[in-house]
Amino acid sequence: MTTIRTRLTLIYSGLFLLTSVVLLITVNVLLRQAMDARIAPLAVQPPERVWRGPGERPPAPRLPDLVDDVISYQWEMTVFTVAILSLVSLVVGWTIARRILRPLHRITATARRLSLSTLHERIALAGPQDELKELADTFDAMLDRLERSVAGQRRFIANASHELRTPLAVQRAAIEIGLPEDVGEIRDKLLLHNRRAEGLIDALLVLAQAEHGLDDRSPVALDEVVRLVVAEGRPDEVAVTARTEPFAVEGDPVLLNRLVTNLLDNAVRYNHPGGSVEVTLAGGVLTVRNTGPDVPVERFGDLFEPFRRLHTTRGQGAGLGLSIVASIAKAHDADVRASPRPGGGLEIVVTFPGSAEPVAGRRALSRAP
Repeated sequence: MTTIRTRLTLIYSGLFLLTSVVLLITVNVLLRQAMDARIAPLAVQPPERVWRGPGERPPAPRLPDLVDDVISYQWEMTVFTVAILSLVSLVVGWTIARRILRPLHRITATARRLSLSTLHERIALAGPQDELKELADTFDAMLDRLERSVAGQRRFIANASHELRTPLAVQRAAIEIGLPEDVGEIRDKLLLHNRRAEGLIDALLVLAQAEHGLDDRSPVALDEVVRLVVAEGRPDEVAVTARTEPFAVEGDPVLLNRLVTNLLDNAVRYNHPGGSVEVTLAGGVLTVRNTGPDVPVERFGDLFEPFRRLHTTRGQGAGLGLSIVASIAKAHDADVRASPRPGGGLEIVVTFPGSAEPVAGRRALSRAP
């Protein structure tokens, strides 16, 4: 694939060489015609004399032969000059193309570096008000609008977190305190729906926060997070085992805790009584394996999509667990992949930056890169 710089160099050099060759050929042809026209009247030579010895000078060459020699030399110099000009035009064209495209390289570098946490950066291209300056200013204006939009969405998330959780908390308190004990079945059903609504709102807010990226990063001991989550979530009907090695991640501790929690909850929910869940962290690769039913092939692509649930007998979730995992992994520049296990169940692998284990051979299902 040829770059714009290469194409510009070839265009500059081609045009320069074309005009140079045309000019030199024209000069040579006109020179030949002019010399023939001026020398033709002088071309009448006296009868040839025989050279009689060293004491006599040899006869001078005829004028037409002299013209041929001059034109031949001129053509040789033309070829040599064109070769030199070819090299010079390539070097000059390559250098000029680099200078012309330097603002584009700056725009490209800034665009690659930008993320939701670095939207405050601008290109701020200086120089004449040309097309490249106009492009850079347009890009900066777009970043201004995008930064304002992201800031507004973050404010909305913060306000929604408060405005949605407060009435649900009041509702739960009213149900627990206000309803008499003789309506226990209705009371339990209302509390169940209240908790589901709280869980759904909490999951949506976490998903929105993860998809907006990380503002601040700090070292997080991922092995400690895994041990804490496993210790807090000990199900009765599923055996959970964990094996971890020390590993630190630059990220958000709350989101990483939610990532591990969702993976463990998903492995327990989509399991069967007496099943098992294995959680391992080695070399920066977090692996969660569980027993359970086979995942239908036609549903395999829905695992990491929001509001997609597989049939299970261990309660229904909101269908956001693995989509939150994928979004949190993406915010931490991690890779999420899943593969079926023989006999049923899944193996979900999260590969964090800096890990050494390859992930080739597993089918990528998440939206994380």
